[in-house]
Amino acid sequence: MSDLDFYADVATRGDVLGVGRGSSPEMWEAALGPDFLDDPGRGMLRRDYGLVELSFSSVEGVMSCFGIGVQVHRMLHGLRAPTAVVRAYGEFAPRVPFGELRTRIRSLGCEVEPEDVTGDVHRYRVPESGARIFVVEDPDPYGHAEGDHDADAPALHRVGDVWAVYPIW
Repeated sequence: MSDLDFYADVATRGDVLGVGRGSSPEMWEAALGPDFLDDPGRGMLRRDYGLVELSFSSVEGVMSCFGIGVQVHRMLHGLRAPTAVVRAYGEFAPRVPFGELRTRIRSLGCEVEPEDVTGDVHRYRVPESGARIFVVEDPDPYGHAEGDHDADAPALHRVGDVWAVYPIW
């Protein structure tokens, strides 16, 4: 297994290590471990595992997951995937080329269709699962590098990098 397998599994199955929408914070902790940051709000909870970010809401006093985001762009800055995910899939690369992810998703029998390919970040959809994949189109949209954006710099995003995968949108 590889990090590419992880991203493709999330995009086609809509879960992380078998845990998905409707799961409690305790179920997520059992699957991904105790290394997270909770950001509670009024009837809501955002749980951040770094690579994996979760949103929960309270219905009749019971917290339930309604949103999952895999923040691929964070890996470029040295963040590690949750230990349980690394055990299952191996080490994670700092970037994921969209073309490779699309090929892997298609090998699993799913399609990847453009949904919004305007602007600085393009959005693609996996119709079989409803997942959205966000891909960098302009790595320096505001010109912060003043025309000196080095596309080969290891710490900078490149055109075609996967920014995030949202199995639940």
